[in-house]
Amino acid sequence: MNFESFCESFHTFRTRDPNRRQVLGLEDGLGELPDPSLTYADGAVAEAKQLLGHVSTLRQQTDDFDELLDLDLATLSLEAECHGLTHEFAGLRALKQTPRAGDALGDGLFMLFINDPRPAGARFADIIKRVEATPAYLDALLARTERPFSRWVKMDLEKVEGLPDLLQTIDDWASAEDASDLARFRTARRTAEAAITDYAARLQALPTGSDVHVGPQSMEEIIRLRGVDQSPAQLKTFAVEFLAKNRSLVEELRARLVKKYELPSDTDAATLQKHLAERYRVQIEPGRFDQVIERYEQECAKIVAFIQERRLFELPDDQSMKIMRTPTFMAPTIPAGAMLPPPPFRRGTRTSMVYLTLSEELMAEHTELSIPSMMVHEGIPGHHLQLSTAAGHESLIRRHAEFMDLSEGWTTMLEDYMLDVDYMGDLTDEARFSGQRDLARIGARVAIDLFLMSGDKSYLEVGVDCDLSSDDPFVAAGSLLESVTGFVPGRVQAELNWYSQERGYPLSYLTGNRLVWDLKRDIKSHDGGKTDALELDRRFHKAFLNAGNMPVSMLRRVFVEHGLVAG
Repeated sequence: MNFESFCESFHTFRTRDPNRRQVLGLEDGLGELPDPSLTYADGAVAEAKQLLGHVSTLRQQTDDFDELLDLDLATLSLEAECHGLTHEFAGLRALKQTPRAGDALGDGLFMLFINDPRPAGARFADIIKRVEATPAYLDALLARTERPFSRWVKMDLEKVEGLPDLLQTIDDWASAEDASDLARFRTARRTAEAAITDYAARLQALPTGSDVHVGPQSMEEIIRLRGVDQSPAQLKTFAVEFLAKNRSLVEELRARLVKKYELPSDTDAATLQKHLAERYRVQIEPGRFDQVIERYEQECAKIVAFIQERRLFELPDDQSMKIMRTPTFMAPTIPAGAMLPPPPFRRGTRTSMVYLTLSEELMAEHTELSIPSMMVHEGIPGHHLQLSTAAGHESLIRRHAEFMDLSEGWTTMLEDYMLDVDYMGDLTDEARFSGQRDLARIGARVAIDLFLMSGDKSYLEVGVDCDLSSDDPFVAAGSLLESVTGFVPGRVQAELNWYSQERGYPLSYLTGNRLVWDLKRDIKSHDGGKTDALELDRRFHKAFLNAGNMPVSMLRRVFVEHGLVAG
């Protein structure tokens, strides 16, 4: 096997799951549902190990920098897949304890409905096949499930509860399209909804587990497979240092803003935050959340104009974003907003989906100060720009790669950088105060992620005054998160939901943020003042975006190879 055939085999392996094919932008087999059986999982592990067996030989056959880097990326991806399918906690294989019918069914249907450029007839045909396959999928998932973790049961029940609404929306769309197979869809829909009701009852009746921790050894492996080189102790130190610096900056900004708005001198940060949230509240008609989305769209256009005027980043020609309200079935794990990146193997316009979780309770999360930060993070120059650029990379393996310290490090760095270049003008202090209050979440995420993985409560001890006495890990973790961020209860719970399932992802934000800023400082140091600061920023942005997806530790190797930083 040579490098090219390895890449093709890697691609074949990574596209065996129909939901992943959809995310990647492939068009074949989209009417299928994933196989949730342990037999399928064991087969995937065997295939991954077979591919891993070729890597050492391939390394000996090349001295090409990019090929060696891609082999390292492929190795991490394959090892992560094996670990995800085989690791255990609480005495059972994790797959057995993880019911995710809402994700497996809802995500695929929604993508076919809203983010698929094929003609309506082709999409609807695949939707029908998926709906028809739903009862068998749910039976197979339940056959795999044993002593599921109690919180995940509740999460999945909330998600599947939203599936009938999604099916009704699809029904309305198909009716408007005058779809020829509407009767077949409605028959399948009735059967599927009955199966969903039955699944919820059977899942709710199962004995559940209460231990979420995987233990220190598995935690270290998860961190390594995320592409993070730092030890848990180093990551905790990152959190402690970041939170202390964050508190100091928030206090400095609080003092200035209290004086600016002529508030009592003893006004604390939380009270000031409420004052700013109310003062800069987005004005909408009651219940008209579509007007919030319109406000985000306006901000997106404004940011792009600012960037183009200063030539801060190179924007791909054929890209777009769709901004919409978070679907009901996805809301339990999307605290405020999220995005789905452009499918890297789809032909045509590279389109991202940006979701906004909107409710009366969460309106304080969407203000004239927070909306610019959210669009910088999720849109341009954040996730959408980075991932739409990466989607066009020539490396097949890099188009498959997902390493969150790179993407989240990039976006959280930009939240500060865009203020540094005066995007918010006279409201810079207000935006930075609100942003730093919100960005404090990434320090708490490190601590909570390490704790939920390991079970060691000392990881929550990061110099924050909060009550950690509860034996319930989610109460203790929630206390830290609320104390650090001031998030409303609904957002705290949604945050903890996805922390618990996406192990190693939450800590990637701060880790990536620190490593990206380090890289940015190192390119400046290596340049030695020879280049104008703005031009050096442009050089950094171009090199970062054009490298493709990989952990920041590997990105540093790219910068060294191109002479941008010292080796």
